[in-house]
Amino acid sequence: MKFLNNILHWASGMGRVFRNELRLILGDVGVMLFFFALPLAYPVVYTLIYNPEVVRKLPVAVVDHSMTVASRDFVRHASASPSIEIFAYCPNMADAKELMASGDVYGIMEIPDDYSKCLGRGEQAHVSFFADMSLLLRYRTFMAALTDLQLELTSSITGERIDATGLESLAGGSSGMPIASQSNFLGDTEQGFASFVIPGIVILIIQQSMILGICLIGGTSRERRRSHGGLDPRETTGAGPLATVWGKALAVCVLYIPLTIYVMRFIPEMFNLPHYGRPVDYMLFIFPMLLATSFLGQSLVYFMKERESAFIIIVFTSVIFLFLSGLTWPRYAMNSLWYWLGNCVPAVWGVEGFIRINSNAATLPETGISFHALWILTAVYMLTAWWVTAALKIRKD
Repeated sequence: MKFLNNILHWASGMGRVFRNELRLILGDVGVMLFFFALPLAYPVVYTLIYNPEVVRKLPVAVVDHSMTVASRDFVRHASASPSIEIFAYCPNMADAKELMASGDVYGIMEIPDDYSKCLGRGEQAHVSFFADMSLLLRYRTFMAALTDLQLELTSSITGERIDATGLESLAGGSSGMPIASQSNFLGDTEQGFASFVIPGIVILIIQQSMILGICLIGGTSRERRRSHGGLDPRETTGAGPLATVWGKALAVCVLYIPLTIYVMRFIPEMFNLPHYGRPVDYMLFIFPMLLATSFLGQSLVYFMKERESAFIIIVFTSVIFLFLSGLTWPRYAMNSLWYWLGNCVPAVWGVEGFIRINSNAATLPETGISFHALWILTAVYMLTAWWVTAALKIRKD
């Protein structure tokens, strides 16, 4: 009976903390901006910035030293690509470089004078391409277009050489390469930048906005404690550290569940981004990330001396978490220090699991490693938040 009374007392304290935390959040304009305005606006802004997703019709200058039918056929095939637009023919490289320096073109295609002769002798012909590297997205587009062009012309020229030998019947009537190449891009069929990066960015936005809001509340509480002899008059009394930690975490998670549905479900639908997974799978998956992030935020409150500390300590970590997530550089290629540091960040596992569910239609069991890692982080950060809350209750700021 005593055990049951303790449980009821603990639940009652958690409920009072829950209600008080909601009042603190909804009564603080700064926290409301972090908890609501940031998750609502940032995904839209990011997605609009990255639209259109792919680069088309990039202007290219051509320097044709060969001036033959074969070289003109090469340029004709290049201009047929949706990614390349022939801007000008230049008599020499100096004129082409001037066009690139002025920003009129982003690439130069130089065809040597022996291009047609090499093809006629059955030798390998070379075409040089010079790309502006100021934007890697343009370079990636050029490389994809030129690779497709190379495969297409190789198939055509190989077929012509086979026909010229009189072996058409032995080749089964084939006039191309014996093996066809076809690319199938899973999860990002458009090969667009927004489709690639936004599913991960929205998870990072959820984490950062939640931590910023929690730290803002914590810093404000520390200021009130200094003004009232070490006690916060707006803090719930009669609730233990564990009940306080769980009450605050549940209050934040309740507010973030509809926001999470918005950024994980409606943003991909609004902008036609990949969204192949089942909502029930990624909502069940993301719940431990919300808990772990809430506990992490409560743990970081220890370092919040005043309200502004949230901006000084937390904001700069956004870029660090972006790199640790593996969106810009694969995690398996990181050294052990950064890899294990990334393992301590809830959003890193959240990004990995959500992309699998959202872009590749994985089920919850298929994200087992990430899902279990999030629950482990939830337990670890719950303990650190419990310790911080207990320490602050007896500490005189």
